Amino acid sequence: MLLNFILLTGLFTLIYYFCPMLNQLQDYIEQHELFRPADPILLAVSGGVDSMVMAELFNRAGYNFALAHCNFGLRGTESNQDEAFVASVAEAYKVQFFVKQFKTREYAGFNKISVQMAARTLRYEWFEELLHTEGFKALATAHHLDDQIETFFINVLRGTGISGLHGILPNRVHIIHPMMFAFRRQIEEFAIDEAISYREDSSNRTTKYVRNKIRHDLIPLLGEINPEFRKTITTTIDRIRDAELLLNSHIRQLSEKVIKIDDGMVKLSVKELELLQPVDLHLYALLQPYNFNRSVCAEIATALSDIPGKQFYSGTHRLLKDRDYLIITESNKVSSDSADETHIELNDTEISKPIHLKFSRLQNHSELDIPKTSNVVLLDASTLHYPLRLRKWREGDSFVPYGMTKNKKLSDYFIDNKFSIVEKENAWLLISGNDIVWLVGHRVANPNRITNDTDEILKIELLD
Repeated sequence: MLLNFILLTGLFTLIYYFCPMLNQLQDYIEQHELFRPADPILLAVSGGVDSMVMAELFNRAGYNFALAHCNFGLRGTESNQDEAFVASVAEAYKVQFFVKQFKTREYAGFNKISVQMAARTLRYEWFEELLHTEGFKALATAHHLDDQIETFFINVLRGTGISGLHGILPNRVHIIHPMMFAFRRQIEEFAIDEAISYREDSSNRTTKYVRNKIRHDLIPLLGEINPEFRKTITTTIDRIRDAELLLNSHIRQLSEKVIKIDDGMVKLSVKELELLQPVDLHLYALLQPYNFNRSVCAEIATALSDIPGKQFYSGTHRLLKDRDYLIITESNKVSSDSADETHIELNDTEISKPIHLKFSRLQNHSELDIPKTSNVVLLDASTLHYPLRLRKWREGDSFVPYGMTKNKKLSDYFIDNKFSIVEKENAWLLISGNDIVWLVGHRVANPNRITNDTDEILKIELLD
C-alpha cells in the first residue's frame, strides 16, 4: 500500500513538473537567451489566464521570480478583487509581491491621453522603477502569439514601416516575452487541464477597443477563410523579422561607407547617397536614428542636387544640405547668429563658456616652442586692448589673416577654406577693440602675430 502511494505520488510529481508546455517555455528561454536560471525576474501579473499560466510555469521551473500587479482602479470592486487574488497567489508561491494602485482616469485627463495609453505609461514607468530599485534582471510579460497577430493588424491599420510588422520581439531592452511560443488556445487548455485559477477581465469581452474588435471579429473571420490562419500569419511575421535583420545588416554596412563623424557632427556623403537606389528609402533607413520621417526623407532626397543651404528638421535634429555632405546636428545644439558677447579681462586665466579657453602669459625668447596646432595661438600682448571680446561672426566681418597684408571678408575666407554652413555658424571670433585678432581654432590675424620684436606673449588654448 505504501509502495503504491509512493509510486502514485512520484507519477503525479513527474506529470506536474515535466509537462510539454513547461519544456517549451524552458526551451524558448534558452533559445533566445532571455535570462539565466538564477537571475531574478519580475513577472507582470494581471490575474488573467495568460499571466497566471506564466507564473505557474515559472514556479514549476524553479526560477527566481517575484510578482508585480497594477491596480488601475478602472473596474471598481473587480479591480480590487484582482489585486487580492494575485496577492494570494504570491503567498502560495512564497515569492515577493509588489502592487501599486493608480488614479488612471485622473492621469489620462491631466495629460490629455486615452485611458489605455495612461495605463500603459503608468504601468511601464512603475515596472522600470522596480527593476532599478529592486535589482531585477528583467520584466517578463505574458504576451503570446495571438497578441503578436493582433498587434500586427493594429499596426497595419494605423500605418507602419517594417519595424511595426516584425511582431513582438522575444527580448526588448529589459523586457522579455517568454510565452511567445504559445497561442492563446494552448494557454487556456493548459489552465483547464492543470486546474489553474485565474480572473476574467470583463473589459476583454467588449468590442469598444480596436484590439478587441480584431480579436473577436477580424481574426475569427480570417480563421473561417483559412483554418490554419494563425500559423500562417505567425510564419509570415517571422519572415518579415528575418527580412528586417537582413535590411539592418545592409544599412550597418552602408552607414560605414556613407556616414562619418567630424568634430561631433554627423555627415552623410552626398556623392555616395546619389549612387543609391531608391535614394529616399535608403535615406529613411540611414536617418531613422535621428527621427526623420519618410516624407521628410523624400524631400531630402530631392534636394541632394540643389544648392547648399536647405534645412530639414525632425523632432530632435536638424539636417543641413551642404556642398558635399548632409550635416546633422541636435536641434538644441545648433548655434545661432547671436549678438551676445563675452568679455575677457586682463587678469582672466580661463573661461568655460561659451567655449573653453585658457590664457597664460609668456616671455618671448629664441627657444620658444611654437605650437603646431590651430587650437593654440600666440599673440603679441602689446597689440591687444582689454577687455577682449568673444562673439559669433556677423555678415560684413573682415580681418587680415596671418601671412596677408590686406583685409579679407570672413565670408570669402570661409568659401576659400571650404567651411561648411554649420562650421560657419559655429565660428567664434576673438576681438580686440574693433579688430578680429583670432578666428578661434583656425587663423590668427596678421597684425597680432608674434615677431622678433615681441616681448610679452598671450598664449590662448582652445580646450574641449
